[in-house]
Amino acid sequence: MSNIVVPQLGESVVEARVARWLKKEGDRVNTGDPVVELETEKIDLEVGADHPGVIASIKHPEGDDVKVGEVLAVVEDKEAPVAQSASGPGATPPPVGTVPPAEAPRATPTARRVAREHEVDIAEVQGSGTAGRVTKRDVQGAIAPKRDATIASTPDSGIAPPRDARPPTGKRERTEERLRMSKRRQTIARRLVEAQQTAAMLTTFNEIDMAAVMALRERRKEAFKKQYGVGLGIASFFVKASIAALRAFPQLNAEIQGDEIVLKHYYDIGIAVGAEGGLVVPVLRDADRMSFADLELGIRDFAARAANGTLTLEDLAGGTFTITNGGVFGSLLSTPILNPPQVGILGLHKIQDRAVPVDAQIVIRPMMYVALTYDHRIVDGREAVQFLVKIKELIEDPANLLLVS
Repeated sequence: MSNIVVPQLGESVVEARVARWLKKEGDRVNTGDPVVELETEKIDLEVGADHPGVIASIKHPEGDDVKVGEVLAVVEDKEAPVAQSASGPGATPPPVGTVPPAEAPRATPTARRVAREHEVDIAEVQGSGTAGRVTKRDVQGAIAPKRDATIASTPDSGIAPPRDARPPTGKRERTEERLRMSKRRQTIARRLVEAQQTAAMLTTFNEIDMAAVMALRERRKEAFKKQYGVGLGIASFFVKASIAALRAFPQLNAEIQGDEIVLKHYYDIGIAVGAEGGLVVPVLRDADRMSFADLELGIRDFAARAANGTLTLEDLAGGTFTITNGGVFGSLLSTPILNPPQVGILGLHKIQDRAVPVDAQIVIRPMMYVALTYDHRIVDGREAVQFLVKIKELIEDPANLLLVS
């Protein structure tokens, strides 16, 4: 007899939620077979059987919150009951049209929820994730054709409604929906409140003329992509510039432990990525040793794996400084919140043409507001302002990045 337990979930993660049982009591499992899906504050993961046998009992139903080390199920080293067999004398065949649980399509919990909400048969959705796993994006891709077909089948009389039409009279039904917060959303909410309560957060702003970087990208984009197989974005410039600024102002690459300040002489840069269950921050390890191509490939890989739900806990652990780009969603200006225990986060925003003075003339330039939120307990305002000025100087003259790398 052996137990299937909640595994170690990574740095600072001690609890998970049972999202879905892939096996039921009485099912036979082999070593390594996925048995249950857990939802954590960072990622969803499958837990497999350590030994072959039969699921004797399930200790926690779907929806239960469980802690590291808790028993999820008991596996007995015996043959499965005859009643569970799909063949043999006296066996009862499954109802027509049903799929045994072991043959159910592999999909993320979020993908299955979206499929249920939109009445999509997830068995017919082609998965793009690891090992063909169906992701939320795959389901959303299947929803669009279905919606278009519904619209196309609706008859159109070609008659416009009268201009003086009035809404229907009578009492309108006012509905509400109550949704349980996911583990990730609960953790995001808790950590954001904790950050505001425990850190002395201030934000300073500046603006950057992006003309030089955009011109460099335009000149080099074809050759860069041909050589490295990835486009040259703006994120890698800001990672390089941030590392140079962190070297000049090491208090921003630190954390507080008790009554001590821990200055970190390595640069693990977190890149905030919007995932289906909430924001995640995978980390570029030793980013100071990475080339522009390495950075672009790493960031693109993070974005792809965040979309298909294959980021690992190791990808999300640690980090000494974070960069977040609200500009991809159209944000012109914002105040980012610290990612504890880090003491600095750089916020990028939308590039927008604006009239600015250059050499005593008003010209149109592609400008970006940048924001630095910092922990005033160990970072002074002077250092924070100079940090942003350093980044501004490097981005506006990107050739200098070669001299500080």
